[in-house]
Amino acid sequence: MFSRARTIIIKIGNRNYGKLGIVGVPFEGGQRKVGVARGPQVIRAAGLIRELESLGIDIKDYGDLTYEAENVTVSNMTKMGHFAGCTKCLSEKVQEILHDGRQVLTLGGDHSLGVGSIDAHVKVKKDVAVLWIDAHADLNTNATSESGNVHGMPVALLTKELSDYWPYLPGMDWQQPVLSIRNVGYIGLRSVDRYERLVIEKFGINAYGIRDVERYGIHEVVHMALSRVDPDSNKSIHVSFDIDSLDPLEAPSTGTAVRGGLTLREGVHLMEEIYNTGRLNAVDLVEVNPQIGSEHDVGLTVAAAIQIIQAAFGYNRRGLKVPDGITDIPLQTFKK
Repeated sequence: MFSRARTIIIKIGNRNYGKLGIVGVPFEGGQRKVGVARGPQVIRAAGLIRELESLGIDIKDYGDLTYEAENVTVSNMTKMGHFAGCTKCLSEKVQEILHDGRQVLTLGGDHSLGVGSIDAHVKVKKDVAVLWIDAHADLNTNATSESGNVHGMPVALLTKELSDYWPYLPGMDWQQPVLSIRNVGYIGLRSVDRYERLVIEKFGINAYGIRDVERYGIHEVVHMALSRVDPDSNKSIHVSFDIDSLDPLEAPSTGTAVRGGLTLREGVHLMEEIYNTGRLNAVDLVEVNPQIGSEHDVGLTVAAAIQIIQAAFGYNRRGLKVPDGITDIPLQTFKK
């Protein structure tokens, strides 16, 4: 299904291969639909590691995250004790992977896990730019959310400008909102509620919806977003990619699908351009739910997820970069 051609992530000569650490987060407590916890399992089973190894990447799979739930509850926040325990352990694991000198791929699970992965990235790299690729803004607090689903709150939890809008959250003392909202950029928005739109406008958040993609094209949108969140081209980049950013025709097996999304081709191009910055250090791929839709739907969604991940870590649709010094095709290439 997927090309095995090695790409420019391979280092020529005596330089090292790219290094990647993978951690699965089978967590679905940030919302109420059963099945998204199986996302890491089905993505791995579809050959993810094999496909990444074919790019020449040094892979270390750290397995699936385990955690102990905190004995806490908070009004209008789903399974708060589990959320607090899971994201704390995830932050510790992602910090470990980054300190091992590896890029990080976090497989979800629901999008609430972004609190743990981004917290870790900021703690290790300090100056981090986040691109949140999603149909939804995930900017609600427990006071504004109609559902109480924590997977609709992670950006509000992470950013310091919104810290005053939260009550004290027991179990979350390990996490301080030190990420500036100016360092967050959205791509793919098309389902934003009134409160979230107010926040986006109040703080001038860097947000590009599907209408912007239609107007400017995905290539320009990616670079406009990067120029806003990383104007000096020196930040470590974190991409938190919700599979529902893609149109449901491309990725139907997800819990909060919204028609009119990104095409898979646009999603792949987006990730290729971010990879080409040379500063991408962490990717979350979340909200693949294999219990939604038919077997065909699940296959489409998982295949799309793997193609997005491949593009993030070096797969190039133009094939393998020609090594330095080779300027012609050897004649023996054509000899039988």
